[in-house]
Amino acid sequence: MIPTFPVIELFDRLAVAEVKWERTSANHAELAWYSSQVTGYDLDRVDSLFKELKDIHNQIWSLEAELKSGRENELPLEEIGRRAITIRDWNNKRIAVKNQMAETLKCPVREIKKDHLSE
Repeated sequence: MIPTFPVIELFDRLAVAEVKWERTSANHAELAWYSSQVTGYDLDRVDSLFKELKDIHNQIWSLEAELKSGRENELPLEEIGRRAITIRDWNNKRIAVKNQMAETLKCPVREIKKDHLSE
């Protein structure tokens, strides 16, 4: 069964679930559900894009790790600002990869940011 939400969201959520599983082993049901939802797609066509998407999520996870753990007060404001800009840049790459996947899989839905910091 093909989900009723766009390919770009399905693969993005699967990438997050895989990264979360690899880092924490805390979300088996989530990972299994998303994995089952992609069975209707030709995964070979987007394998390299999916790997790139996972890499992007891993980069973002690493950049956000200290901020999410409550250790942000240990970082200088300049470092927090640098991380925010770098995360924005990784999110721009993430959007581009998601849209490439949609094009490859012939999904008409694209993520478009207008008047947004990620532009």
